[in-house]
Amino acid sequence: MNPLQTLTEQVRAAHAARQPLAIRGGATKAFHPQAAGLAGEPLDMRPLSGILSHEPTELVITALAGTPLAEMEAALAEHGQYLPFEPPQFGAGGTGGGTLGGTLGGMVAAGLSGPARASVGAVRDYVLGMEILNGQGQLLRFGGQVMKNVAGYDVARLMAGSWGQLGVITEVSLKVLPLPVLEATLRFECTQDQALQRLNQWGGQPLPLNASCWVQANGQELLYVRLRGAQAAVQAACQRMGGERLADVTDDWVACRDQRLPWFANRAADHALWRLSVPQTAPALALPTGIAAPLVEWHGGLRWVQAPLAAGDALRAAARQAGGDATVFIAAAADAASANAEFGIENPALQAIHQRLKQAFDPAGILNTGRA
Repeated sequence: MNPLQTLTEQVRAAHAARQPLAIRGGATKAFHPQAAGLAGEPLDMRPLSGILSHEPTELVITALAGTPLAEMEAALAEHGQYLPFEPPQFGAGGTGGGTLGGTLGGMVAAGLSGPARASVGAVRDYVLGMEILNGQGQLLRFGGQVMKNVAGYDVARLMAGSWGQLGVITEVSLKVLPLPVLEATLRFECTQDQALQRLNQWGGQPLPLNASCWVQANGQELLYVRLRGAQAAVQAACQRMGGERLADVTDDWVACRDQRLPWFANRAADHALWRLSVPQTAPALALPTGIAAPLVEWHGGLRWVQAPLAAGDALRAAARQAGGDATVFIAAAADAASANAEFGIENPALQAIHQRLKQAFDPAGILNTGRA
């Protein structure tokens, strides 16, 4: 029996017995409230691995869900291509503490994107097609392997960010892009307010902005901006924007992507890592007294905050006032279990849609829904 048949039989048996399943790939995101403490029999996706096709001229790659991201990125690099949304890998030594590295299915199910997200789009924007097992063990295929395939409801992209609650992703086709011709990183010493103002101004100009990170550390307030694009465009932007041009900072952006920067590593044991998504034009948020300045990414659209769970109401209020929301990304060490309650859907309309989708795809509620 091949790996797909094995998974299918396992899902069908679980559906018949109304027994929960916990989908597992590289286990690099087990820290996240949506993945922590899932009850049920593990559904190991790692045997379902391998790149099925890669058409460099068509900018499309198709692979099985258990394929390691590192393997995919290496195959793309051989042809001068990459995943522009920079999916976090949280491998050994990173936030996730895993040793196996992230997988393609986990990347799509989590829907997480790296530093370039605000400039190039999210994971779902690059999903062309997908094959899944629903909660009844039925194999379903959505989308395709070409750019012009979407008609009606875009179910394939709906799976991005669903955390495995709607189906078991078995195969994915992704759009990829050529590696940029030139990359440059500029550093500016400025306050958070100044950084946000500059990013908003630059965002309205024809500049090859790709990623940004503002951080307060060691008594300094620094803004890092990464430019990517044609050589002439990057060179002209460097002269126009000013700042200090840095060399050999690729590893630093990877560390930012995987949350291995000192700012993340220095989090106190009683503080959770909060993820505040707000409009890029939002000013610096009024954080509760005693809470340190955030790390700001996505040209102002993503604010990471270290704070205890007790500060949750204040953080959510601050984010909502700016037109966004706040959720726990990593629980404090002492509050790992209670963090699961911090990621609910509070909008009644969205909650109703989620429930109807869950009923349609997983009527018995066996996929990634139980808590140990």
